[in-house]
Amino acid sequence: MPKEYPIKSPQVRAITTNGGRTRFNPNIYNEGKNYKKDEPNPKAYVEKIQHETLRIAVIQRLEGLLGITKDDTGDCLHASKRARIKGAFSPSADNKVENEYPNMSNKPALHHSGSSGSNTPPPEDQDQSLSPDSSVHEYDAEATFADLDEAQWDPFADLMKRRFLWYYDTYLRTIEQGIVQHPGGRTQFKRMEFEYPPNSMGGHFNYPQLRTRLMAIKTALDAEQKDWTAQSLRHIKESTQLSAQLAFQFTQSALKWNNNSSLEISLPDPANPFLWHLTLFGKPMTNLDGGIFQLTLAIPPTFPDAQPRVTFQTPIIHHRVGGTTGIVVYFPKKEGEIAEHLTAIVESIEDEGETARFDPRAVVNPEAFELYWGGEEKRKVYGRKLRRSARESGEDGC
Repeated sequence: MPKEYPIKSPQVRAITTNGGRTRFNPNIYNEGKNYKKDEPNPKAYVEKIQHETLRIAVIQRLEGLLGITKDDTGDCLHASKRARIKGAFSPSADNKVENEYPNMSNKPALHHSGSSGSNTPPPEDQDQSLSPDSSVHEYDAEATFADLDEAQWDPFADLMKRRFLWYYDTYLRTIEQGIVQHPGGRTQFKRMEFEYPPNSMGGHFNYPQLRTRLMAIKTALDAEQKDWTAQSLRHIKESTQLSAQLAFQFTQSALKWNNNSSLEISLPDPANPFLWHLTLFGKPMTNLDGGIFQLTLAIPPTFPDAQPRVTFQTPIIHHRVGGTTGIVVYFPKKEGEIAEHLTAIVESIEDEGETARFDPRAVVNPEAFELYWGGEEKRKVYGRKLRRSARESGEDGC
């Protein structure tokens, strides 16, 4: 900070330890001085950062976690890698990675276009949405994380999957807007004045391909949840401690909630405590009054390391419920107790009026979220839509 501050702006020096592969915010290159919002360069920069963040940080990372690749037939999910979805949290995950690459020197070589002494063509399944420039930086980023095997990311795997389901509607909305802004999927990225080799971001927009890959991830996560049923049957057959604990928690929860006016719980299969059915009754004198909503609570066989997924089966417009996925956003105080999950679910759905708490993590339904927090007039529109959902759910229940 200079002595003349704030007359003179501060000097910012960014230091990295990864050979200059970090992509800084443009304000750092500009020594802390903000660009004007009406300038074209910041807008173009934000657009390509948005595209690459969605592609690399979200889609590419989930594809690696779920074993999703592209083949010659256009199928985004190899059958040979579906087993990795099933064993994502299994103790044998380390062995699977080691068997896949028994010798680190045998790993597929990373392609760096334009590098001296190398004319090797890129692999067939290389992301076609990348130009040679952006291809270099993508694989540099992958090389940075090459030493982190799947086992080291396992503690965060379930969190990444749940967050993907939470924000699936937001991702889809962003992609649809991007398709309108950059039709055809071949618009080149604009190079910023603060970008210079090798710390630059080349490439082009390809939102149609991102949409296809995004939907493939959603399909894989749905298949993973269905596979929980087969794995839960093994727990039940072997009378594991987890199955006994869940059966006991269901009995205790049923005694509490089934005598309550807000929630009723049951088991579709009385012998399987890994899948619960919830019936939520709208709270009187609220926008939910008269509503009867059906939900499912699917408990993974690795609970509590992996958390349950709660989904609305009854259509509803709610700022805490995904419009496409029906997934419910809630925050239990104790993640290892299903009773706390049930309490948090009810509180999340009934979170209205003066008790409502703004939480930027809960943007699972962008349209409903904007109406709910967009001011008094938009809040009235939201209330009408929610009341309509409650009325229609009651009619369907009858």
